[in-house]
Amino acid sequence: MAEEKQTKEQDQLKGTEVTEEEQVNLEADGQAEESQPVQFEKQIKELQERLEEQENKYLRVQADFENYKRRARLDLEAAEKYRSQRMISELLPALDNFERALEIEADNEQTKNLLQGMEMVRRQILEAFKNEGVEQIPSVGEQFDPNLHQAVMQVEDEAYESNAIVEELQKGYKLKDRVIRPSMVKVNQ
Repeated sequence: MAEEKQTKEQDQLKGTEVTEEEQVNLEADGQAEESQPVQFEKQIKELQERLEEQENKYLRVQADFENYKRRARLDLEAAEKYRSQRMISELLPALDNFERALEIEADNEQTKNLLQGMEMVRRQILEAFKNEGVEQIPSVGEQFDPNLHQAVMQVEDEAYESNAIVEELQKGYKLKDRVIRPSMVKVNQ
């Protein structure tokens, strides 16, 4: 019985003895436990960089979208503001012809009535232009402005100052702040 007891104790001691291989494994586990926080810190840093990169991309996309919305709104406002420009450009030659026709001297009653009717139509066209924001560009007596006037001729006239418009050959018009057709003018030197 004493022998059995001694054998059990030896077996228990053998069970608690650590072999060399187990010792190496335990040391590796200890190093693994020490390097685990370092790995977590690396992962955290990597994830934070990725998150920051994604946030930057998101902010850029958001800024691009806001710029797109602003540009679209401005384009829509410009389209609405100048919607009638094409029609007005096409009607200007007809208006010019009305004005040339009205310069004719009426020698009989029938011609006077015809000219009176043409004048009423001209006034209606000008009123429609005014309602759309079209206005005539002032010229005679004004200083020449290349943004509003097109100089066709130069003259020397002492009655006008230098670079002043002496005569308007064709009326110019602008729609709100955009020149549709510049005035064709004679300019004093």
